[in-house]
Amino acid sequence: MKSITIKGSQRESVGKVSTKALRNAGKVPCVLYGGDKPLHFSADELSFKKLVYTPNAYTAVIELEGGETFKAVLQDIQFHPVTDKILHIDFYQLFADKAVTMNIPVRLEGNSPGVRNGGRLLFRKRKLSIKALPDLLPDFITIDISKLKIGGTIAVETLLSDDFTILHPDSTAVVQVKASRNAVEDDEDEEEGEEGAEGAADGGDTPAEAPAAEGAE
Repeated sequence: MKSITIKGSQRESVGKVSTKALRNAGKVPCVLYGGDKPLHFSADELSFKKLVYTPNAYTAVIELEGGETFKAVLQDIQFHPVTDKILHIDFYQLFADKAVTMNIPVRLEGNSPGVRNGGRLLFRKRKLSIKALPDLLPDFITIDISKLKIGGTIAVETLLSDDFTILHPDSTAVVQVKASRNAVEDDEDEEEGEEGAEGAADGGDTPAEAPAAEGAE
């Protein structure tokens, strides 16, 4: 997973007065958890732009004055309710042998035949919460929708991996294609129907019923 470097300074005082002064100076008060004790530091608000205002998932390399360096993930963030300025950020320190929980974005690839035939694509889960060792955290969870027909669903159970644990029930729908008023049958289904009709007219065996779309509700 890609990392973003955050250069900051350790905080000596954590009271309301010093916190307000930091924010007035364009800095964000932060806390790093996961070590022997919480570490309080601050960094310029602009330093968090790529970490916060992006759909991608990143780890952070926190470099403090004096040479201390920590690898961490963003755990929680608070925004001002009116201005949307960052008020506070919590980080969680990463260790190579300790699994961490993180929200990973889902990326779709391919063209759904169900959508081409007028169905509505419903992207139910744009991020999935997973637990993994830091070195095994993926940048994205990629889903191929090139075979997703009308009525089809791709659920968590089809995305399981040995590298990480997905912290959602296996039946959780991630992406679906629902029928709409303008939807038509998939081309393959139409062809099968025509072939079946011809076979019946010739006195041939009745064709087997077409299997339901994978993941259909």
